[in-house]
Amino acid sequence: MRYPPIYFLKHMNMLVIEGFMVLLVSCLTIRTNLCSPNTPSLKTLPLHGHFDFHEVHHAARDFGNRYQFLPVAVLHPKTVSDIATIVKHVWDLGPRSELTVSARGHGHSLQGQSQAHRGVVINMESLQGPQIQIHTGSSPYVDASGGELWINILRESLKYGLAPKSWTDYLHLTIGGTLSNAGISGQAFRHGPQISNVQQLEVVTGKGEVVNCSEEQNEDLFHSVLGGLGQFGIITRARILLEAAPARVKWIRVLYSDFTAFTQDQEHLMSAENTFDYIEGFVIINRTGLLNNWRSSFNSKDPVQASQFKSDGKTLFCLELAKYFNLDKTDLITEEVDNSLSQLSYIRSTLFVSEVAYIDFLDRDNTNLYGIAAITNSERAGNCNLWEGA
Repeated sequence: MRYPPIYFLKHMNMLVIEGFMVLLVSCLTIRTNLCSPNTPSLKTLPLHGHFDFHEVHHAARDFGNRYQFLPVAVLHPKTVSDIATIVKHVWDLGPRSELTVSARGHGHSLQGQSQAHRGVVINMESLQGPQIQIHTGSSPYVDASGGELWINILRESLKYGLAPKSWTDYLHLTIGGTLSNAGISGQAFRHGPQISNVQQLEVVTGKGEVVNCSEEQNEDLFHSVLGGLGQFGIITRARILLEAAPARVKWIRVLYSDFTAFTQDQEHLMSAENTFDYIEGFVIINRTGLLNNWRSSFNSKDPVQASQFKSDGKTLFCLELAKYFNLDKTDLITEEVDNSLSQLSYIRSTLFVSEVAYIDFLDRDNTNLYGIAAITNSERAGNCNLWEGA
């Protein structure tokens, strides 16, 4: 009769022990959450929405996948007063409770900022307020919840022939999340970041107060919250400036092998008049073919040219350019684009052009998450530890 080798038995024993330890830690974690000393006080709060004390594991993950901090509860607010109630409750408990609050949007944080270890995560997308409201006129704007996604703002405003002036490169992020950071994309050189195009905010401060602010009202809070990494409160509503939306986009990419020429051309275009509406640069390590390195759904009019381009594995620098236009201006736009391109020093065989609808250009990275503008915001106000993730 043959017996299994000793090393095999040792290996099996180690697997059993490791499995037992994982099970034990999981049970202790669940028990710790359910038996948190803060849980009873949360259950007594008057809310229009509700707490979830069981389905909380999704709130311990974000886009970065580096940290997993399990909360004791997830708040699904229906009203702004729900958010104010939990923040005021934490404020009243004081720092000794060690209870933290995190505002979570669409979960695109990288460093666990939208998580709250043994705290409360506020699901901002559950916030039910007035629907997206578009106001037309000489100075159009949109009012929307801080938990609303930018893609929904775009779709609604386009029904009126309007759109926000400045974007991030990925639109499936919450308004409150990106405004707490800055909201930067290729349009920022022309219109400024998203925080430069906001008229008014509604904010829940670290004491649980609901405050309206603008450049004329509570000015210090207004400018502190915008781009303040959430250190002064949670954005629950925003009024954002709009402009007339174009119909089409001429979308261009050109390549450089020389970094100095790449940066000089980028600076030239950003300072010139009658230039592009969107200017951004990125790096390509061309090891698997150019078409595999495009960071979004860019489709060149000449894919054969792109597929045949060889860089011998060298690092390349790409300028991504866009010119917005309506169909009645097609010839004029073509002339302006050709004139602008003639002044650049890119590799002449690497001019790649595509033409798409405006919404398709702005929402281009929805099919490829490489281009996500992962926005994270640290919210700290008073004794509350508030974190908001886009």
